[in-house]
Amino acid sequence: MSSLAPHVRKHRGRGIGLVAWLVGIVFFFPVAWMALTSFHSEADAATNPPSFGAALTLDGYREFFGAGGGASPWPALVNSAVASVVSTLLVLVLAFPAAYALSIRRVRKWTDVLFFFLSTKMLPVVAGLLPIYLFAKNTGMLDNIWFLVVLYTSMNLPIAVWMMQSFLAEVPVAVIEAAQIDGARLPTVLARVVAPIALPGIAATSLICFIFSWNELLFARVLTGVVAETAPVFLTGFITSQGLFLAKVCAASLVVSLPVLAAGFAAQDKLVQGLSLGAVK
Repeated sequence: MSSLAPHVRKHRGRGIGLVAWLVGIVFFFPVAWMALTSFHSEADAATNPPSFGAALTLDGYREFFGAGGGASPWPALVNSAVASVVSTLLVLVLAFPAAYALSIRRVRKWTDVLFFFLSTKMLPVVAGLLPIYLFAKNTGMLDNIWFLVVLYTSMNLPIAVWMMQSFLAEVPVAVIEAAQIDGARLPTVLARVVAPIALPGIAATSLICFIFSWNELLFARVLTGVVAETAPVFLTGFITSQGLFLAKVCAASLVVSLPVLAAGFAAQDKLVQGLSLGAVK
């Protein structure tokens, strides 16, 4: 029986690998379909059943970037980049010391504090839409990208504190105490001791906050107009009374998805390390 165990484990590993590949293909297929459709003409993209061998063209991308006289997507892309990057930086600046106080130098009743942060995410987003809209209207902040920055910061801060608290809990306290004995003050300890050790967790947190901000649509749709329009709001403009231009929408969706894909690919090693921190004791 013992001689059969390695063979059983080998076949089991192959089976798990095959299932993993099948699941990966299932999740990747819609993205590949969208990419292929974006290179088709509108006539070929609208055929049913789809035409796999249709001629490829860049017309969808040309129209998306305004070659056909349409609106330019660059202002919306820049607004999304500003709102996502700046709000993510603000979240990190605020969440890092908060997570330090809740994990390493724990405040009193720190579990209640964490539950309070979590409870702020229990409110349905649409329930806060009207009060936030009225506040933005009365303060003259409608169609203002900096109001979206503050809003995205407040929306992502609770989840960032929760994530970074679990990451910072893995930092050895002895290293921090040694730095304090050497005379390092709290800002130095945070910047030169804790941050390098928790860098994978910080990268994972920042990437998730960036994705949440970049993909947010509901508040951006209601609170912005022309000046502060973001990329997801710009995409909704392709659904018109004239119909849905599938090839153009697929091209636009692929372009808008590229920053998130690029950020995830660039930080994939840190993301895996960060999300696996604390998984194995």
